[in-house]
Amino acid sequence: MRFTELFSGFRKQASKEEAPSHWVKCPKCQALMYYKEVEGLNSVCPKCNHHFRIGPKKRIELLADKESFIEQDSNLRPNDPLKFVDKKSYKKRIEEGKNKTGGRESSVISGSCTIEGMPVELVVFDFAFMGGSLGSVEGEKIVRAINRAIEKKAGLVIVSASGGARMQESTFSLMQMSKTAAALHKLHEARLPYISILTDPTMGGVSASFAMLGDIIMAEPNSLIGFAGQRVIKQTIGADLPEGFQRAEFLLEHGLIDMVVNRNEMKSVVAKFLKLFLKD
Repeated sequence: MRFTELFSGFRKQASKEEAPSHWVKCPKCQALMYYKEVEGLNSVCPKCNHHFRIGPKKRIELLADKESFIEQDSNLRPNDPLKFVDKKSYKKRIEEGKNKTGGRESSVISGSCTIEGMPVELVVFDFAFMGGSLGSVEGEKIVRAINRAIEKKAGLVIVSASGGARMQESTFSLMQMSKTAAALHKLHEARLPYISILTDPTMGGVSASFAMLGDIIMAEPNSLIGFAGQRVIKQTIGADLPEGFQRAEFLLEHGLIDMVVNRNEMKSVVAKFLKLFLKD
């Protein structure tokens, strides 16, 4: 679209499709930057270090060795045992999520890979699919990844980005919390490492289960991490809350996570722990 056409007479506001896409505004420092400048830093703001949300494909590319990732369990599909309907039917929401993610019907991608040569079962959440919610398929994928790690004597890495348990599956979703925790206990008994990476956001039943059970728990800077939202907590306890109490840095300061790691250093940090834990 021509520059003169976009601003000529200010006759109408440009739609998302019409607006130029080569600039991006940082939501934290408000800096306006050339898109490729941010993309070149893997979607990290060069001005203030704000970490933009990224999809699972980019996440796998940043963590796994080149061409080493082999997706597993992609054939698993959610069903609708409760015939759940709120404003929309559950089936309709699954279909919408499928359209947003290019055909996938799950908020989790799991597979086998190497990270700096170390064998790993990698699980990555996609917030674009129903807010990265945890349902029966997601829980099953995580458990299968854990079982593969035990079988192969490999490490387990889970990258969480989730609003929590999937309400459309009710108790079936809540059961995934205990199901994944029980499987992780087997991994612990096998003396194999589990590294949990928390990204923005990691909330609800995910933060209350496997996301906080890692041998090492690391988070990206300023990630929102917690169980209930700030407004709900404030209404429940009837008191003001500390500034940024659900952000990664606050959790680190109060001993709830082990470290905050820049996205561009994440692979090397994860690899160091894997080499330490998996050495003979």
